[in-house]
This record gives sequence, C-alpha cells and structure tokens, in this order.
Amino acid sequence: MSFSLAYLFPGDVLTNLTGITAQNDIQRNALIKQFRLDSGYLVQFGYYLNELFAGNWGYSFISGLPLRDEIGLALPATIELASYAMLLAIVIGIPVGCYAGLRSYTPADYGINSASMVGYSFPVFWLALLFILVFSLELNIVPLSGRISLLFDIPDKTGFILLDILLADNIDRSLAFKDALQHLLLPTLAISTITTASMIRLTRRSVIDVLNRPYIAAARSRGLSRWQIFFRHILRNALLPILPLMAIQITTLITNAMIVETLFSWPGIGNWLIQAIYQRDYPALRVGMLAVASMVITLTILIDLFNRLIDPSREKYERATV
Repeated sequence: MSFSLAYLFPGDVLTNLTGITAQNDIQRNALIKQFRLDSGYLVQFGYYLNELFAGNWGYSFISGLPLRDEIGLALPATIELASYAMLLAIVIGIPVGCYAGLRSYTPADYGINSASMVGYSFPVFWLALLFILVFSLELNIVPLSGRISLLFDIPDKTGFILLDILLADNIDRSLAFKDALQHLLLPTLAISTITTASMIRLTRRSVIDVLNRPYIAAARSRGLSRWQIFFRHILRNALLPILPLMAIQITTLITNAMIVETLFSWPGIGNWLIQAIYQRDYPALRVGMLAVASMVITLTILIDLFNRLIDPSREKYERATV
C-alpha cells in the first residue's frame, strides 16, 4: 500500500517521489533510472523494498532531513503517549470492571456500566477539545500544548521525555518532571477514556462469566473466603479472555493518539503525518504510514506471543480445532 501511494497521489509519479517539479531531460532520465520507473511494477517494488531494508527511506520535501531521522523523533513521542494511556486504562479499567462484575446487577454495577457506556460513546477529539476548554482555557491549571515548557532544555537522547529528563544534567529534575507530567495529563486522559470504558465493560462481562463456572461454586463449598476465591480463581481466569483483545485496544489507542496529538501540538507521528498531508510531503506520508502499520503489526504479534506464553491451553485448543 505504501508503495502504491506515489501512483495514487495526484500529479506526476516522479514529482511525487522526488519533489522536484522543474526537471530538464538529463535530470529526469537519471531519476527515472534511479527509481526504476522505466521497468515494470515488480522491479520498482523490489527496488522500493531494497531501499527500505537498507535504511534509505528518502528525504522530506519540507525539511530536507532524512525521513529515518524524522520518524525516529516522532515515533517515540506517540509510543510514550499511548503507553501511559494504556497503563492508565489498565490501572482503572480492570479493578473497576472486577468490582462491577462482583457486584453485578446492583445499583453500583448499573452506575459503573452506564458511566462506561457514556465514556465509550464520546469521540476522542470531542473529549480532547472539552479538556482543553475546561482545564486549560477556563481553569488554567494545566498546559495547553507541547511536551514540556520552553524553560527546560532537555536533550533528546531517547525520544521519551520522562526518560530524557532523568538522563539530563544541569536541570532541576523534579520541576522538569512535574512540568512534563502536567503536559502529559490532558492528552493521556483524552486518549485513555474510551479504552478505559472498554476495559471496564470487558472485565465486568468476563468476571460475571467466571462467577457462573462450577469451580467457583466448588471453591465456595470448601469454605474459601471471598478474597481467596477472587485472587485464586476469579481474577486470572477472568483476565485470560481479555488479553487477546488487548491488540485491538492498542490499535484503537494508537489511532486516537494520532488524532489527539494534533489538538495538543504533541510532536508525535500523528501530528507529523497531518503536517505532511497539509504540505503534500508524499515521501513522508509513505514512510509514516508504513511505520505506523509496522508498529501496530509488531505489537499485535508480541501480544499474541505473550498470550500463548501465559495461556498454553489456548494454543492446544487452536491446534485441536485445525
């Protein structure tokens, strides 16, 4: 798909690949040979793959910098934002979902379930704008945009702002850390709201399903306390069906992060791609789309491997059904 974008974009293919509009015949012929445009699509695709694996991802039309370097700056910011949002969703969603499941069909359960349905229905961009309006513009208690205030000069060593603060010298780490957390707060809340609501509903449903299993009744008959039954039998068995769905949640989380980045001027891959669209930076769009797709696929594979590691019975079941 990323290879085909140069042919799908409006305009000349060679101009889309190079950004050079005024070309003399000698220059044009040299570029045609370089990109194999005088050959078939398979040859061009082979050249494209070879350049990708060699690390030659091209240059941005706008900045003139290598796209590999620009991706290396933008991608960690998105990963950091999505990671904190996922952590917040897990820390809040699973305990609240477990509580709702254990108190199923009570007023507390109805309240939690209704709140999660409302949270799940809000568009992420609407939540982000609401948070900006209330907490930044009206109350003025958290920063509006960026990753950290301009007062702090943090060297970009890893791309993750909190880690870079810990590695930085000659700064007040406590103040810089506090400032970075304040900048993280609103975008993290906006991104994690939908995922948290989804985690609550999934966990609640899974806990209710486990409570109806025969081994729970057997555990109660043996005189085990409520907490013993919960930690020994309910929690682990309730979480196992949720883990395979984490890949879907992470995909949604990354997508929402890319949307929110634009509203909060967060220098991540989403904001970078939006700027590339505005400025018609076609090579950046090709590489950016490929980077996002590769990240999602890699995370999905890692989560699936983790699921098989902690639940070997799932692999045995899949083999038996083949």
